[in-house]
Amino acid sequence: MRRVRYEVNGGPEVLFTEDVAAPVAGPGELLIRSEAIGVTLPTVRKVREAAEPAQLGGELAGTVEAVGEGVTAFAPGDRVTGLCFAHGYAELAVIHESMASRIPDHATAVDAVALVRSGLVARGAYEASRPQPGESVLVTAAASGVGQLAVQLAKLSGAARVVAASGSPEKAEFLYGLGADEVVTYADASWGEPVDVVLDGVGGELLAPALAALAPGGRLVAYSSGGGTVQAYDLLVGAKSVIGFQMAHIARTRPDLYAVWLDELWELHASGRVRTRVAAELPLDRAPEAHALIESRGNLGKVVLVPA
Repeated sequence: MRRVRYEVNGGPEVLFTEDVAAPVAGPGELLIRSEAIGVTLPTVRKVREAAEPAQLGGELAGTVEAVGEGVTAFAPGDRVTGLCFAHGYAELAVIHESMASRIPDHATAVDAVALVRSGLVARGAYEASRPQPGESVLVTAAASGVGQLAVQLAKLSGAARVVAASGSPEKAEFLYGLGADEVVTYADASWGEPVDVVLDGVGGELLAPALAALAPGGRLVAYSSGGGTVQAYDLLVGAKSVIGFQMAHIARTRPDLYAVWLDELWELHASGRVRTRVAAELPLDRAPEAHALIESRGNLGKVVLVPA
């Protein structure tokens, strides 16, 4: 089978495709024939910044080829999506059954990788802000896989004003099409009237202007892997708060809530109230191009690798 790997840290050019033996499903695991693999900013950053080369895991969707000892919830032929912590950029990959969920009949594998993880992060980050009906929300990285869903979910959940922030004015039409009431770019001198909530998927140098965009008493939810620091005085003077959100924490500690959010996402997708936007579907050997697209922040929606 084919898989994508890298041996030294660097940009998209360090990725290469190789032929290797197929993995085997161990106890509690599923062997998946991948039909769609989501490319995420954390994985792209890992290739550049990890202390040492790591396996390219992440979100994938496909059909169960085989199950390991003790698996009872899934069988060969089932269509599933889930998180892979081993080699995920591959034609065949192994995921633990606890990380898998079924793909409903109305959806494709590409729909699944565009909706499930990104939608859960978007929903969870918004819920972490303790939203109140009628509040205003600003979403950074609004054209990304998570951001596009955060804009839609905030609007559906009762936000009175949703501001979409991105790095390029060329993304405005796309963002208004998602339902954003206002669109700003990071370079704008002002991000408009202060908001009650900021959902930040960028971090780093963007934390300061994102915090400045909050009204007194506002809450910023940080869910990116971009790091960054804030000054305590900036929090004190405006009675503002910063909340860290990690979807893995919810999956581990609140599997009941995780399941409810997942069911709600699929219901919203089936009804057309939430739409997934896919920027590119690329074959596996064009993984460098997929990473370059994410790094350039030029994508409008999800970037997906399609092994077939």
